[in-house]
Amino acid sequence: MKDRRSGEHWAGRLYMREISLRIDRHLVNTRVTPNQLTYLMTVFGVLAAPALLVPGITGAVLGVLMVQLYLLFDCVDGEIARWRKQYSMAGIYVDRVGAYLCDAAVLVGFGLRAADLWGTGRIDWLWAFLGTLAALGAILIKAETDLVGVARHQQGKPPVQESASEPRTSGMALARKAAAALKFHRLILGVEASLLILVLAIVDQARGDLFFSRLGVAVLAGIALLQTLLHLVSILASSRLK
Repeated sequence: MKDRRSGEHWAGRLYMREISLRIDRHLVNTRVTPNQLTYLMTVFGVLAAPALLVPGITGAVLGVLMVQLYLLFDCVDGEIARWRKQYSMAGIYVDRVGAYLCDAAVLVGFGLRAADLWGTGRIDWLWAFLGTLAALGAILIKAETDLVGVARHQQGKPPVQESASEPRTSGMALARKAAAALKFHRLILGVEASLLILVLAIVDQARGDLFFSRLGVAVLAGIALLQTLLHLVSILASSRLK
């Protein structure tokens, strides 16, 4: 799993697969099913949003914890399914829904956090709106990828190969390599966003305001909108729909 070119998160390769294997040994001989673990994974992902509403660094730490638990069970459910050979389309479907919900929950929670719901002043809903906008972009990016499979299935074509993701023009290929090197698009994913939120919460705690959290919300909203457009262009410029 660690050697997969795509589909394996860096945190999985770095540490989470090592942790998940130690959890597997306690679950593999129980009655817990892979699908039940996937549902639990989804719950932890969604809980990132209310966790981030807790003021101060405590809420940011809880947000990171919820996302890490999401990632842990995202590893465990598949490992248990492969060991037992218990595969199901429902499990794949819920796994994808969980991925959508986790990224969205972190970004929506971040926006509500920046709006200062529990502060003494006026709630600034602009930041909640920008956080929701970032969440929408994160969902659309995943949907753009998943819809390639839908389009190919409806045309009776086999699943897309990794090589088909390469752009057909040298200019687009160069732009794709530059974006991949910068990796700015990863900031709107649940794991990376939660870690960024924690860093910004620490800085805001030192300042005594929410300046950097609000700046972060605005930046993530901009990245989400830009990446939604660039990802769509990248798909259309590749051979994935040919």
